[in-house]
Amino acid sequence: MQKKDIIKIVTLTSLLGILLLIGQIHRNYDYAHKIYKVYLNGQELGNIANEEELYDLIDEDQQDIKNTYHVDKVYPPNGFRVEECNTYNQNTTKASSIYNQIKNAEDFTIEGYTVKIKFPEEDQKEIVLYVIDKETFVEALTSVVTAFVEEEKFNAYINNTQEEIKDVGSIIENLYFEETITLKPSYISVDEKIYTDANELTQYLLFGTNTEQDSYTIKQGDTIKTVAENNKLNTSEFLIANPKYKDENSILAIGDKVNINLINPILTLVEDLHTVSDEEQVYEKKIEYDSTKPTTFSEITTPGVTGIVRMTRKVQMVNGEQSQGADPISQVVIRETVNEVTTKGGYKPSVTGTYWDNGLAWGWPTNRPYVITSDYQYRWGSFHSALDISGTGYASPIYAAQEGEVVEVFTSCPNVGYYGNQCGNSYGNHVLIKHKNDIYTLYAHVINSIPVKVGDTVSRGQIIAYMGSSGSATGTHLHFGVSYKEPYTAGFHWMSPWSLYR
Repeated sequence: MQKKDIIKIVTLTSLLGILLLIGQIHRNYDYAHKIYKVYLNGQELGNIANEEELYDLIDEDQQDIKNTYHVDKVYPPNGFRVEECNTYNQNTTKASSIYNQIKNAEDFTIEGYTVKIKFPEEDQKEIVLYVIDKETFVEALTSVVTAFVEEEKFNAYINNTQEEIKDVGSIIENLYFEETITLKPSYISVDEKIYTDANELTQYLLFGTNTEQDSYTIKQGDTIKTVAENNKLNTSEFLIANPKYKDENSILAIGDKVNINLINPILTLVEDLHTVSDEEQVYEKKIEYDSTKPTTFSEITTPGVTGIVRMTRKVQMVNGEQSQGADPISQVVIRETVNEVTTKGGYKPSVTGTYWDNGLAWGWPTNRPYVITSDYQYRWGSFHSALDISGTGYASPIYAAQEGEVVEVFTSCPNVGYYGNQCGNSYGNHVLIKHKNDIYTLYAHVINSIPVKVGDTVSRGQIIAYMGSSGSATGTHLHFGVSYKEPYTAGFHWMSPWSLYR
């Protein structure tokens, strides 16, 4: 046989072998079958023949989860993955074996919603909550809003049915949470805290905890005001914590249990109000002398008339508390103020006595009309030892309440308030005056243009500063404090400013 023929035979044989091999591959592929590779947290658990069988095992065996959360279906854990593939290896693991591995390794999941609350400050981490359904979250969020806003007013706002202000009253211009809130459907591990009750979620959102709240049992003689003060709350905070009481004059029943915890809301509800109110303007009391009358003569010759001014303001409420500033927009005199004049006999004394513009020894430190935005009371768990007086406008004059010596002037703060107190103190720019009998008055959060200096003797009613929002102020207002002895020295204590006017 020639060499050329041998080469042809070898080549033909090789080609036939290749064709036979390809045919064998096709025959083997015809016998390949579908299986499912199961993974948990990236680790392969085994192969199963029927994916649905595993899902059914999980759903049928986890009746306790269904009963606990009142759901119809239970799902594999987060991190569970099934991958479909074709193989010639017919060895598979029983679905029950894979199920037992999963059950012992991770918690199963149910359908629900993930709530993310992102705070406006960049350094704040977000809070993640889990709820069983959207309705539970909406009901809880509504309860939080109506803890701070009257339900009737809230419904009128969201339904756009607020009545226009005819004479006096208020309307909500804007209502919003400062935080960004997202709600998305998800599969939630039953190892997480899943809220199924709107009341429980409301408690967490209002008090920042799921633990049971402290309570107090009402006794004879208790009032909302006394119970609140005895537990370091103001009446507004008490009413928010106990929404069944409408106002501080509500009747308390002996034996009732009331919540005495200070609220610590997770969310910040901001309510922008447009308000119109008629405010009384107290008349001043003046004395005139008539030399034609005997020195024993004293008679009110002009009766005083209390004036009324209709004030329009922008007011912001934050979680039910009025912010420290209340910006005036306009004012209309409804009734003119007439000062009371008392005529006395004889001549005006050569030495002028105390200035009695309001019939009291101590004058009011701001213009009128004003608003008390925070009283001498407990506030946010600590005692607010002054009056916050607002409503007379940025840079409006501040007056010395009584004659005295200026002992401290601070002007290092910017005129806009902030919380960091970088300028050295929370009072911001301020003036401290020493009066007789070791009484001191503090005028804080003013702008840095202060017309007096340390060592000056000021008279009652003299302009000593201008209203601002420096330091830790959250709006334009005066922080007016009164102390016995110099503040922060041995033996000093804050006094109620109201005690000066009684």
